[in-house]
Amino acid sequence: MIEIRFHGRGGQGAVTSAEVIATAAINSGKFAQAFPSFGPERRGAPVIAFARIANEKIYNRTKIYNPDIVIVLDPSIMNIVDVSSGIKENGIIVANTTKSPAELKKTFNKNITVGTINATKLALDILKRPITNIIMLGAFLKAKDIISIDDLVEPLTARFGKIAEKNIEACKKAYEQVKFTN
Repeated sequence: MIEIRFHGRGGQGAVTSAEVIATAAINSGKFAQAFPSFGPERRGAPVIAFARIANEKIYNRTKIYNPDIVIVLDPSIMNIVDVSSGIKENGIIVANTTKSPAELKKTFNKNITVGTINATKLALDILKRPITNIIMLGAFLKAKDIISIDDLVEPLTARFGKIAEKNIEACKKAYEQVKFTN
């Protein structure tokens, strides 16, 4: 089982990302769940969402405390939240940032792989809006071969309708452009 934690801000689509990736996994024949962690969140406040993907039925319904993968939608979150908290040994953090993977990895001081992409710039170039959630799914898929980008097409089309095409394009570009530490 792969456990994923998404960090973002209210309104940035962390919950949507978790739902889309879980739907894509289910459509590809896997088992999955997605759920948010809500408190007094409001637009702009830090938000956490979770997803689990497995090849067999998932019985665990608790919050994810020790993720295999952490996806960071907003670089400013890393200034106020320890996004690496609880990450498993040899885990993966994929972050929206202008920093290089090596530069960001130094801030965590853990035995993990770090991937970085300037998802905000990619979003502005393609979507004309700074919405990075689906772009970060492309970077995530490059980090861990769980499902393919093609598996995302149906859930993205169902969720976003006419604007899905641009999201799919941005997702594919992120898959190509994300860089990882060795």
